[in-house]
Amino acid sequence: MEDTYNNRTSLAKGAKDMVKEAKRHAAKKVVKAVDRATDEYSSHRNYSRFQDEEDEDEDFYRNPPRQDGERYHDNEEGSSDATEGHDDEDEIYEGEYQGIPSAGDKKHKDGQVALGQPMSDATRDRKGLEEERQADEEELAQQYELIIQECGHGRFQWQLFLVLGLALMSDGVEVFVVGFVLPSAETDMCVPNSSSGWLGSVIYLGMMVGAFFWGGMSDKIGRRQCLLICMSTNGFFAFLSSFVQGYGLFLVCRLFAGFGIGGAVPIVFSFFAEVLSREKRGEHLSWLCMFWMIGEIYASAMAWAIIPHYGWSFSMGSAYQFHSWRVFVVVCALPCVCAVVALTFMPESPRFYLEVGKHDEAWMILKQIHDTNMRARGQPEKVFTVNRIKIPKQLDELVEMESESGNPVSKFFFRIKAEIHGIYLNLMKCFNYPMRENMMRLAIVWFTLSFGYYGLSVWFPDVIKHLQADDYASKVKIHSNERIEDFTFNFTLENQIHKNGLFINDRFINMKLKSVTFIDSTFRNCYFDDVTSVGSFFRNCTFIDAFFFNTDIDESKLIDGTEVINSTFTHNKIGCQMTFDDDYSAYWVYFINFLGTLAVLPGNIVSALLMDKIGRLSMLGGSMVLSGISCFFLWFGTSESMMIFMLCLYNGLSISAWNSLDVVTTESFPTVRRGTGFGFCNALCKLAAVLGNLIFGSLVGITKAIPILMASSVLVGGGLVGLRLPDTRANVLM
Repeated sequence: MEDTYNNRTSLAKGAKDMVKEAKRHAAKKVVKAVDRATDEYSSHRNYSRFQDEEDEDEDFYRNPPRQDGERYHDNEEGSSDATEGHDDEDEIYEGEYQGIPSAGDKKHKDGQVALGQPMSDATRDRKGLEEERQADEEELAQQYELIIQECGHGRFQWQLFLVLGLALMSDGVEVFVVGFVLPSAETDMCVPNSSSGWLGSVIYLGMMVGAFFWGGMSDKIGRRQCLLICMSTNGFFAFLSSFVQGYGLFLVCRLFAGFGIGGAVPIVFSFFAEVLSREKRGEHLSWLCMFWMIGEIYASAMAWAIIPHYGWSFSMGSAYQFHSWRVFVVVCALPCVCAVVALTFMPESPRFYLEVGKHDEAWMILKQIHDTNMRARGQPEKVFTVNRIKIPKQLDELVEMESESGNPVSKFFFRIKAEIHGIYLNLMKCFNYPMRENMMRLAIVWFTLSFGYYGLSVWFPDVIKHLQADDYASKVKIHSNERIEDFTFNFTLENQIHKNGLFINDRFINMKLKSVTFIDSTFRNCYFDDVTSVGSFFRNCTFIDAFFFNTDIDESKLIDGTEVINSTFTHNKIGCQMTFDDDYSAYWVYFINFLGTLAVLPGNIVSALLMDKIGRLSMLGGSMVLSGISCFFLWFGTSESMMIFMLCLYNGLSISAWNSLDVVTTESFPTVRRGTGFGFCNALCKLAAVLGNLIFGSLVGITKAIPILMASSVLVGGGLVGLRLPDTRANVLM
């Protein structure tokens, strides 16, 4: 009995030791397999070299070593109670690589899902998946707000603030470049008055399309990448436009430059808002708006300093002219170039990465933000404690594919078509319940504010120019029935009218005619050499035996029945000629705009400091109503000084509305549609600018009552609609 008992005790002890040894080897095998599989995966190798080790381990489990050096052999009767009913081949250790299921795997019956396997999207209702994603986005919004608060507000946000500020500054410059170069470019390119409005409108048409396209694309490919592309496009075509000579090519270049810069505003505000905490968002987005004002000041100052200096030019014969306004266009492209260079050193928006399921990339950028701010605070030892971040469920979308046999051009246009269709579908979601009413109100506010602002501000240089032209015309000198014989004109004639004059054997050498009109006059045996004329015409005049050498007098100047008898034209100048060095009216126009942009500074500071205190909506509605009232009083301005004062007041009051509208729009859309929604609103803004440009410009020389009353009424109406928008001050970024 005692021997039997001892044998049973030895067997039990041996079995326990064998189980312990097997568990120890199993644990070592799992750790080793996971580590090596990870190494193989990271270096893109296969898993074939683990096969021999797995075979050896399986042999170990089937025939474990005995104490006497022999192995146990598997048999059906040899299974213990502890392992009864357990199949070693079915054992799967946690974390072990299982491989990709093959087509020959056992198929499940219809309507059934394997135990432990997630249900495929095809078997679930689309609406249910979208509701699940919505719940994930709400959870992510709360978690992301806490993460941004942990990262703090510091050096990283200020670096991004400056970089995005340069991009926003470029948008402000682009808007005002048009108004400043319009008079000079039209004169230099001999643009008739019937076509002058196109140069002011084409830039806004390009910006309208660009805002919608690039805003939507930023929700698909990322904020940073999209901003780099659109800013590079703007910089290239803006620089190119300064060298082209034809009016048509100039319009095309400015159209594409506007298409590029159109994406700046929606992307910049979306990008910056996604690295700000809720308590900092309103104030710092308002500070960012200051760069648009800085762009205005930069454009006004450069126009004032460069364009009137007509000596800052060169020419290659008479066909190629590079005047000072072209230098101004080159200088205005510099902020865009600086923005592109600086943006290459900044990371993508981490919020965008989380939306598209790129957890690791987002985590690395958030850690960079945290570490950058902590080092700046003198706390480099502080550790980023976030390990996992909620990722919204990624919904599959059906995408129509182009045939592989198609040529590259067709593939390119097919891709563009597919992207535009995707942007359109994303935009339609902005008009679904419960966002429909808010979207309509936002659209109305954007349109009305833009129509009033751009309608008055962009064409305001022409208003000043018209007032100066009236004053200039009142000082014209009229000469009648004069007879001048054998005289040499080698000086400038300006602002004169000569009626029924007779010029015999006179010489016009190296002289300039500015706003001079000859009516019913006769020129006999006269010699014209190196004569330049601007705004000068010969009406119903007669030239007999005259000789023209190196002049710009052609059919466009000889009008209303002017006759040329036995006269010769040689080496005529090509193109229209610019005004002269003694034209100081341009200084005055640019200086007025410079004062108007400086008046925006107090409004910017006030809106930034009070944005979170009095609320976005109160500031938006109040600013639009007050600016509409101040605009109404422009009707009573009878002098230049009164108009300038009212313009400065209008600009100072309206800037708060712009700042608050940018903040409200940014906070009104979820991350997945923020660029698309903001881009659509900004496209409406540019559409309103085009309409205001055309309508106000056509009335600027006829009456000032209609455009001023129109601007005043739409601003007040838009402000009242803005008060009905929901307050977004407490929103987290969905």
